[in-house]
Amino acid sequence: MTGSNMAAPSNARELFIEAVRAVVENWPVLQIAVDNGFGGVYGQQKADWLVDVIQQYFHDNADLQQGEIEDFLATMMDQEFDTVVDDASLPQVAVSLCQLFADYKRGALDVVRQTLDKLTAKKNICGRAKVTAEKEESSDEEPELMECEAPPTSSVSSGAASSSCPAPPPTQEEDDGWTTVARKKK
Repeated sequence: MTGSNMAAPSNARELFIEAVRAVVENWPVLQIAVDNGFGGVYGQQKADWLVDVIQQYFHDNADLQQGEIEDFLATMMDQEFDTVVDDASLPQVAVSLCQLFADYKRGALDVVRQTLDKLTAKKNICGRAKVTAEKEESSDEEPELMECEAPPTSSVSSGAASSSCPAPPPTQEEDDGWTTVARKKK
């Protein structure tokens, strides 16, 4: 594996576990939960444990469907990280995991390895998603109050995390009259 600090997996099951780890480590919702302490002081250990639980769930249950994986992941995030996943990432993560397991079960280890390499490269390029509060540029403004009729005059944002690498688009007017304010890149 290029760009990884872990040794190359020596068998098929280890390869599948590392692929699950790569999917989980590229999941912004989990990264944000860990980075912001939603899992408590042992959040990172819980994230590592989640990898083991997910791979074991696949091995213990025959013919898992995408919806079952989504429900399982949602339950784990709620129970272990007090987090409700509502950003539409559950289906994406579930599909990735189901595809990896299907490739693993049919012996297509080269496909699993390629997917693992892509995910590892993506993680190295994008880094971890972060949620940080930005300081206001002017103390005269009250950030919790916004006029709906006029677009805001400052770039104060809530600091929402992006789940992909590209920079967010510039401020744009929505059809419903609301203005979207994107965080500036520093």
